[in-house]
Amino acid sequence: MNLFLQQLLNGLTIGAVYALIALGYTMVYGILQMINFAHGEVFMVGAYFGLSVILAFGLAAPVPGGVAWLVGVICAAAAGCALLGLLIERVAYRPLRKAPKLSVLITAIGVSFFLQNAVMLCWGAQDRYVPELLPVRQMGEGAVAVTPMQVVIFAVSLLLMIGLQWVVHGTKLGRGMRAVAQDPLAARLMGIPVDRVIAVTFAIGSALAGVGGVLFGVYYSTINFHDGYLTGLKAFTAAVLGGIGNLPGAMLGGLLLGLLEALGAGYISAQWKNVVAFAVLILVLLLRPRGLLGERLAERA
Repeated sequence: MNLFLQQLLNGLTIGAVYALIALGYTMVYGILQMINFAHGEVFMVGAYFGLSVILAFGLAAPVPGGVAWLVGVICAAAAGCALLGLLIERVAYRPLRKAPKLSVLITAIGVSFFLQNAVMLCWGAQDRYVPELLPVRQMGEGAVAVTPMQVVIFAVSLLLMIGLQWVVHGTKLGRGMRAVAQDPLAARLMGIPVDRVIAVTFAIGSALAGVGGVLFGVYYSTINFHDGYLTGLKAFTAAVLGGIGNLPGAMLGGLLLGLLEALGAGYISAQWKNVVAFAVLILVLLLRPRGLLGERLAERA
């Protein structure tokens, strides 16, 4: 039972990170019906942004006021990734708005490779150590180990998910997003700045990925320029599992995928956790292509 509870906690922790990244995939698909395969690399760049801020301030583990420092690093990485998302949308995707879907897909893959190699050239190809900003200790007296970082990951992810739901369903910007998702031409005729709404969507999704990158790097203590590829694919799997284009579905899919991966690692083998993730993707595509919730953002407008 202790093993099950520990793997449950570990799965929910990494699942919350997958959910943050999956929200970016599902927002862009819900509005443009395109898969931004460079999104995983934005997550990876966010991790390196966070590391750069930590090194710039000379932070080491643990530091006084570690939570405040961590929040500051998260905000800096989110801002940097939001700007990166705006740049990617403006330079790579907006000129192809009316191009065939295959052209956009190839461009997304090209942006992904470009970001990978740019990070490798700037920060090096070797693994980089990320200092723990919070004390590494077990909270509570039980057999299940709960660390302060896991609590922070849960809290930050939950707040951001709730905040995104409020933005989409309770603000003027959210109404614009849902209108563009439903019919971009009609939205433009009604005076909605479609290009601006799409750009803001990319910025929000990229900021969430940047937050996920910082949390991932601090939690695992090491990052590599290849991290975005595999983690991005898993987050895409989470988005498909929950229902691509559906925000609650992306959250649910991320948490479920994290649980399945952790349980597979705990009861089968850690070497099989990636097999579990992609086996889930295959099964979902075969048995329920629309995902568990299967409702696109456009249908909520």
